[in-house]
Amino acid sequence: DDWKEHWMLDGQKAVITHGKLGMDFHAGPVRKEDASHAVLWTKQSFSGNIRLDYEYTKLDDAVDAVTILYLQATGSGAPGYEKDIALWRDKRTVPAMNIYFNHMQLHHISYAAFSVGNTDPDNDYIRARRYMPESGQGLKNTDLKPDYLRTSLFKQNVPHKITVIKHDDDLFMSISNPKRQFLCHWRTNTLPPILEGRIGLRHMWTRAARYRNFKISQLSPEK
Repeated sequence: DDWKEHWMLDGQKAVITHGKLGMDFHAGPVRKEDASHAVLWTKQSFSGNIRLDYEYTKLDDAVDAVTILYLQATGSGAPGYEKDIALWRDKRTVPAMNIYFNHMQLHHISYAAFSVGNTDPDNDYIRARRYMPESGQGLKNTDLKPDYLRTSLFKQNVPHKITVIKHDDDLFMSISNPKRQFLCHWRTNTLPPILEGRIGLRHMWTRAARYRNFKISQLSPEK
């Protein structure tokens, strides 16, 4: 009933509401404005191998900008960017994207995603990254291959069931709607491992979606 029980928000222009169908998360309304980005973070941190299950429904009619899932985020450890990202939330009042990829350790999956300035509604993509903070290179050399292009998924108002599994050096994303099922797989061992941290939901400006039955599971260590 109250998102603040389990989540904390970066950005001051987001609108979050609850109803019988789930939690509706709207980023700010101004295109190409950093202050209109928004990120919801879990208050809880998760370590080791994890699984996420949730229902995602794209509410907006946008054909540019992205939705991002952040997996196990911690700060880079550089001065002012402590491992616990809650300690420097004041730096993310305006949640510009470069603050995240320059100063956080995490895995990132962008989905229901379009390049900025895109006008083709079928030109979506799904892409995974491992941020390399404090490298001075931004997003360069952070890609996890392959990219999944023109998926025909995430049409407006169509619910999609999503399962994400991060297990050792493998990252999976399974997506299904009433008409099809789609599986993405990335190997993560080309870059340093991500071992723990918070889960985040990023909406770039103008993007909106409904989340329902959001569950996170941790695999217990073997005895």
